Amino acid sequence: MPTGFEKRLAFSTNAYLNYSFGDAVTRLAKLGYPAVEIMADVPHAWPAFLLDEQKQAIRDVLTRNNLQISNINAFMMHAVNDPRQRYWYPSWIEPDRHYRQIRIDHTRRTLTLAKELGAACITTEPGGPVEPGASWQSALKLFVEMIKPVADHAEREGVLLLVEPEPGLLIETCEQFEEFMGHIDSPAVGMNYDIGHAFCVGDDAATTIPRVAKYIRHFHLEDIGADRVHQHMIPGEGAIDFAAALKAIQAIDYTGWITIELYPYVADPDEAARLALERVTRILATL
Repeated sequence: MPTGFEKRLAFSTNAYLNYSFGDAVTRLAKLGYPAVEIMADVPHAWPAFLLDEQKQAIRDVLTRNNLQISNINAFMMHAVNDPRQRYWYPSWIEPDRHYRQIRIDHTRRTLTLAKELGAACITTEPGGPVEPGASWQSALKLFVEMIKPVADHAEREGVLLLVEPEPGLLIETCEQFEEFMGHIDSPAVGMNYDIGHAFCVGDDAATTIPRVAKYIRHFHLEDIGADRVHQHMIPGEGAIDFAAALKAIQAIDYTGWITIELYPYVADPDEAARLALERVTRILATL
């Protein structure tokens, strides 16, 4: 790996649901992370109700801890607390246009928040679950229609809007993402490549990372079990060949952030973050 590549590892605050944003980033800085991904959600940075002094408090605690922002995660929406699933809903393709507008407005607000905080990008869901009885193509058409005006807003704010393929949602694979991008002409739209998600759907990182390299602007990293069930695990506890994935990232001359995302570990996020950093750094050293 290029010198200092291990210093491009960040950690997502979505594992720290039981901590304030200030506490979370202070702990991550002590563990040695140079950057954090901010969860644009309760309890950290729900954009709809962030006062100016709260935004300044975010800037101040990052500065005190010498931390950068790798990404702002607008995927999760715990604040809405949809009983079906707190991450996916409301989606971009809800049948109720008023309900999907909540997702659209949240994404627009997060883009503006990113500009205010100096973050380069935000991530969002890849359309959401396809409704029973709906065709994939009709769902894709609706997603494209919904996201285009938000992409225009991203361009105006100077922030990248990154769509993250995910198992069980509209866009799961790199091939589907390429089809989606065939309908998008905004330079503000790119891809958040999640190494664990790719493994779940059978996309081999060594071959798909170079395939979609022109779209990738950020990476998520977590391990997944050999059964390929979508359950985020600490690197080293699943079946992913991280050496091959990291070599593929190196090969595309990527110089951005790789954010470790371990949101299931709310009971002990410090230990998960510590182990992840130790293990990924060790793999990088072998390359």
